[in-house]
Amino acid sequence: MTTTLLAAAAGILVPVGVVVCVAGIRRTDIRQRSARSNRLSTGRSYVASRRARLLVALAVGILVWAVSSWPVAGLLAAATVIGLPVVLGAGTKEQRRIDRIEAIEEWTRRLSDVLVAGAGLEQAVTTSVATAPEAIRPEVSALGARLAARWPAEQALHAFADDMDDASADLVVSALVLAARRRGPGLSRVLVSVADSVAEDVAARRRVEAERAKPRATAKAVTLITLAVVAIGSLNTTYVAPYRSALGQLVLAAVAVGFAACLTWIHRLTISPPEPRFLGGTSDDALSARWSR
Repeated sequence: MTTTLLAAAAGILVPVGVVVCVAGIRRTDIRQRSARSNRLSTGRSYVASRRARLLVALAVGILVWAVSSWPVAGLLAAATVIGLPVVLGAGTKEQRRIDRIEAIEEWTRRLSDVLVAGAGLEQAVTTSVATAPEAIRPEVSALGARLAARWPAEQALHAFADDMDDASADLVVSALVLAARRRGPGLSRVLVSVADSVAEDVAARRRVEAERAKPRATAKAVTLITLAVVAIGSLNTTYVAPYRSALGQLVLAAVAVGFAACLTWIHRLTISPPEPRFLGGTSDDALSARWSR
């Protein structure tokens, strides 16, 4: 019996390993594409990683079902493989977003310093590529490459805003676009003012994240303790005997669904929706209205 189970496990996991390796190779190839297709590459990498996780979850679910002969146990195991990284990694995405906003503020101040030295807008942007913060360096490098390739400044800046996909970046880009159109003095002072506004936004977001870290930590602790209790309890055949019946399987499924719903609810409460962008097009009216407030 043990030999049969091991053979079945090997038969499931080996193809999954091959698929995961192929997905990793594809993701590496995608990341080596040009800066223009950076966002598309990121999206494809995410899809490849998600498919690999689904395949692993399917393999684990089938294996647990085969060992325990509980269909609900197999479903729960597969759901755990998919959902546990989301619960344990809660807050990571929001922290990454804050780090990018802070990087925008830092880059804006550096760009202002270069402009004070008398450089033109295109020259200042190209110079800032070398000292751009790591969090936004690919996007800034792509902007510098577009300007070096003789893109119109306004078109390159709008492409940069699309790459950043953030309201704070739109604020900086709108100031740069207006400066590219009017070519007047005072851009350095405007950028410093914009950077101050972005810094206030970063400070507010960090305060909010500090408060939201508490329920996230509670959710993580409850999840890990529950999984540990379930793992230990499953070893006691007398304790889990009532769940072997059809009614027991239904009760187990209902409890698991309720627990997952509570975790999902807590997770959504601790996630901030992204701020809506205002620089969705190249309209003069949109930019003028923004800066006339």
